[in-house]
Amino acid sequence: MWRTTVNGLGSARAVAPLTVREPTRHGRGSVGAERPAATLVVVCASLMVITIDVTIVNVALPSLAGALRVDNSGLQWVVAGYELVFAGLLLSAGALGDRFGRRRCLAIGLVIFGAASAASAMADASGQLLASRAVMGVGGALIMPATLSIITNVFTEPTERAKAIAVWAGVAALGLGLGPLVGGWLLQHFYWGSIFLVNVPVVVATLIAVRLLVPESRDTSASRLDPVGAALSIAGLGTVLYAIIEGPHEGWWSATIVTSFAVGAVAMAAFIAWELHVREPMLDMALFRNPRFSASCVAIMSMFFALFSLMFILTQLLQSVLGYSPLEAGIRVVPLPAMLVVFAQVSVRVATRVGTKTVVTFGLLTVAIGLGIGATFNDHSGYGLLLVTITLTGIGMGCTMAPATEAIMGSVPARKAGVGSAVNDTTRLSAGALGIAVVGAVLSSTYDAGLASGLQSSSLPARTRDAAGSSIGSAVEIAHGLGGAQGDDLLAVARHAFIAGADQGLMIAAAVAALGAIIAWRFLPAQADPS
Repeated sequence: MWRTTVNGLGSARAVAPLTVREPTRHGRGSVGAERPAATLVVVCASLMVITIDVTIVNVALPSLAGALRVDNSGLQWVVAGYELVFAGLLLSAGALGDRFGRRRCLAIGLVIFGAASAASAMADASGQLLASRAVMGVGGALIMPATLSIITNVFTEPTERAKAIAVWAGVAALGLGLGPLVGGWLLQHFYWGSIFLVNVPVVVATLIAVRLLVPESRDTSASRLDPVGAALSIAGLGTVLYAIIEGPHEGWWSATIVTSFAVGAVAMAAFIAWELHVREPMLDMALFRNPRFSASCVAIMSMFFALFSLMFILTQLLQSVLGYSPLEAGIRVVPLPAMLVVFAQVSVRVATRVGTKTVVTFGLLTVAIGLGIGATFNDHSGYGLLLVTITLTGIGMGCTMAPATEAIMGSVPARKAGVGSAVNDTTRLSAGALGIAVVGAVLSSTYDAGLASGLQSSSLPARTRDAAGSSIGSAVEIAHGLGGAQGDDLLAVARHAFIAGADQGLMIAAAVAALGAIIAWRFLPAQADPS
């Protein structure tokens, strides 16, 4: 037996050695096969690099809005564009890892991610940043499924695997939570590009550790690649997300948006049909007939829809409405990952006693309650209300993430761990990108309408109103530049309009989490089947 803890820097420390069986072929001379705890540390470090990046950008949104003149739609794409490419390529990347080697894919992904991070740091226009962020998504897609599939193939005993996955989930959560904190500190001391540049030395160090400590493994019976399936999945998800993000600006019934929705729906239907009939599918649809697998996927999706929605709104509320600096905002988000890390470890032990169904349902209900409380935020609220939301959301996510992830990975054979991990990761990031798209669209529409209504009798020039309407960060910057009563009025109207949109967005996220809880309670088996 063994025990692993996660320290404040997000690395895992083994307290006792682990016993491992070798399920698939490992590379010669790799010490990782004999030192599973060291392998766990390295893959978790690789995971933290990309999970920090998922949320580090959120705290920089007000800075990006000012430095690169990015509007609300552009800010959504800075966040969601990375996740869109990331999610769209995960299934293909997981299959590549199973076929050609998981360690190899992990190393290649780190190289791509590091190079694209350097390019993002040097971008001087929003288009350049979006392009480099998309390439970062390619690297992330190669890294993430490799980490979980390596763990699944190293820790083959069910109890040990569950504990290792709990550590993996805790580190993923820690990375998501450290993003705003690290980003806040960097933005306080350096320019906005430092949030990307910091990835480069971390990637270099991790690459060396991967080569020394991670064993190679692959599925020797892996099927051929499925480029048609990959293209259809990316096209379907991409066009739907584009329509949701651009809908408030183009008009929901405009030809562009209606066409995008139609193309997305057709592409996703074609993807499902193709995967059902192709001889060697990228994604075996039969997996979804297993309620343990499918219900856990829904639970993960609803949780990450809620998490990404909250993070997108929260950092802007803390900075542009409550007036905290990026670092102060990052510090105030810390209770979320702290609770998530603690309860990710506890939830696995509790799930073995009372069942995955009970723990996951409780977790999602707690998330829904926390977000519902956050949706009561008003012009007179302070950080105290948000702290309740952050804490409850962290507890609920800790109770959901580890048991649901273990249920997904325990439902697929170890030789197909790459694809199983990719499905798990695809549901996370697709739901996260969808959350930002939907909640961002609601927030943008409500903010635009509220600002227009509030400034109806204002003497501000139309150009200034349009600039203030691009984002709450821009409105705050303009208000401070105006000063006096005119600046104060603009600031009050902009903050009120943003709060109204934020409340609606958080209520939608709460409803999605509650729906996930209902589905988990109805369909998730009470106990995991023996593996």
